[in-house]
Amino acid sequence: MEQKLYTIIVHSENVAGVLNQVTAVFTRRQINIESLNVSASSIPGVHKYTITAWADLATIEKVAKQISKKIDVVQTQYFTDDEVFQNEIALYKLKTPILESNREVGRVIRRFNARIVEVNATYSVVVHDGMSSEITAMNEQLMEIGCVLQFVRSGRVVVTKSSFERVDEYLDKRQEKFKQKGI
Repeated sequence: MEQKLYTIIVHSENVAGVLNQVTAVFTRRQINIESLNVSASSIPGVHKYTITAWADLATIEKVAKQISKKIDVVQTQYFTDDEVFQNEIALYKLKTPILESNREVGRVIRRFNARIVEVNATYSVVVHDGMSSEITAMNEQLMEIGCVLQFVRSGRVVVTKSSFERVDEYLDKRQEKFKQKGI
């Protein structure tokens, strides 16, 4: 089966231990998590986990189903890259003497619309936000020049291209069920 990079979005109650339960599903299936970002969502009391992993469709469907069964998980969805808007942020710590002496470093920074946020005699810090492929390409070009002291990137952050938030619809239906049951 064809492996694709999937983005899995998990909404859960803000309860300790959910992250461990979610990542355990990937571990049991021997799926490597490429990136992971956890933050509060637009819904009070609900956290959003954004996870990327390479898998085939059948496997990712099983993973999403298993995660959805966890007690504190509100909803789990998976997406391909064409179904989401995505972004990452990266920080590059560069050797200032090379930045100042090699014009190509400045060209690379401008080519990727990155920004220099700190400069001192020893190092300079550059920040770049964009698609994963752009961040990787910029790092590779700076590495070829030999000016990178440190490099770090965030996990992917995404919003769906859908005109509504699926978790909102799910929570509305769940609230309606509770009202019908008198809870």
